Amino acid sequence: MLQRLKTTWFSNIRADVLAGITTVLALIPDSLAFAFIAGVNPMISIYSTICILLLISFFGGRPGMVSSTAGSMAVLMTALVARHGVEYLFAATILTGVIQFGMGAMKMGRWMSFVPHSVITGFINSLAILLFISQIRYFEGQSWPMYAMVAGTLAIIYLFPKLTKAVPSPLVAVGAMTVVVFAGQMGLSTVGDLATIEPTIPWLHLPAIPFTWETLWILLPTSLSLAVVGYSETLLTQTIIDEMTEEKTSKDKELRGQGIANTVTGFFGGMAGCALVAESAINVKVGGRGRLSTLVAALALLALVFALRDVLNAIPIAALVGVMFMVCIEVFDWGYLRDIRRKPLAHTFIMTVTVAIVVATHDLAIGVLVGVLLSALLYAYRSATKLDIRDELDGEERVYRVRGQLFFVSSDKLMDRIDFNDETPNVCLDLTASQVWDHSAAKTLEKIVVRLEGKGKKVRVLRQEADSHAEPA
Repeated sequence: MLQRLKTTWFSNIRADVLAGITTVLALIPDSLAFAFIAGVNPMISIYSTICILLLISFFGGRPGMVSSTAGSMAVLMTALVARHGVEYLFAATILTGVIQFGMGAMKMGRWMSFVPHSVITGFINSLAILLFISQIRYFEGQSWPMYAMVAGTLAIIYLFPKLTKAVPSPLVAVGAMTVVVFAGQMGLSTVGDLATIEPTIPWLHLPAIPFTWETLWILLPTSLSLAVVGYSETLLTQTIIDEMTEEKTSKDKELRGQGIANTVTGFFGGMAGCALVAESAINVKVGGRGRLSTLVAALALLALVFALRDVLNAIPIAALVGVMFMVCIEVFDWGYLRDIRRKPLAHTFIMTVTVAIVVATHDLAIGVLVGVLLSALLYAYRSATKLDIRDELDGEERVYRVRGQLFFVSSDKLMDRIDFNDETPNVCLDLTASQVWDHSAAKTLEKIVVRLEGKGKKVRVLRQEADSHAEPA
């Protein structure tokens, strides 16, 4: 137990602490932006981020993965807040957490194995593009110092590691740019210009809503949507971080952790959140591996809000934009583009469609869903085209040997190959090298047998032993 505690918490102390502090720099602008999207006070988003990070550090299944309020979920909250008020949002957050915990308890994490790599790549690339687009708004009405500040931030981020890697370069860059803006009185926008940071302690309370069935039906559509989007984005992020760290972690435990985090956050007047790819990637890239990194990120953000409020307000937006541009560059899968000629055309098409839909709709869940459906259709088409049917005459019996998968797409091909006017008195359907997968294929087989017997033929069907005694599902 002590060894496991040391491994997950204290095996990488220095790197985890610095990574957690660095990650906060990426969380600050996003937390503020997500509050504006949802139509709530910015402090709700900031406190939600702190609460989710604290809880997921202890209960999550993927150490080092950053969870926070999220744009994909904030979009789903807008209508509920506008129509019913923020208290309904708190209640919806609690219900979202309960649903997600149930997902984990029912071991629904394994469903993520149905998401193919081409869709995951599309998810990553579309997220990088959306992050880049979201930062463009900060340049509106700005003069050359804004561009110079962003360029300077990127220069420090990529050049400072050549001198030393003892301190994460994004942390150095933001610190240096803050000093430059403060000393030079350059008049650039800061965090304090975006939102009023008023530190208050959120207290545990029940949402002030009527506890009726009517209220439940108001909350349920939003909470289900939030739970599904949070499920998708969290587990896709976990898959990506697992690949980056070459580790395998429990998706079901992560779902339960997300459920606990969102439920408790709702009781403290917060909005639902999930794992974030960009912030998780930057945390891992600058050395964050253990639970300590996300705990430090939560405590660092809390310290900025309460003890270092003036420092937080003084951080220039240009420096944070530079950090986010770095995240976009690092998250985007450039290797896929370099090797695109060697990739199967169908996979490239699915990846491109996923990216296009996400960028067009600004909805990661829709893009991933369409990508998975396209992949399923592609698999069904390939399985159908690979069905091999051969017939041979064995004395007075016509034998049809079927090799491949029989399901709703491919079963008609078998029907077309049967010669119902053949004068051979006996027919054998040899399915020992095939598998009947669904009810449509079973009904097709039944029709073939009935039609052949109607022609006066004696029919026998040879099946795999595994499904010879059971009706196909």
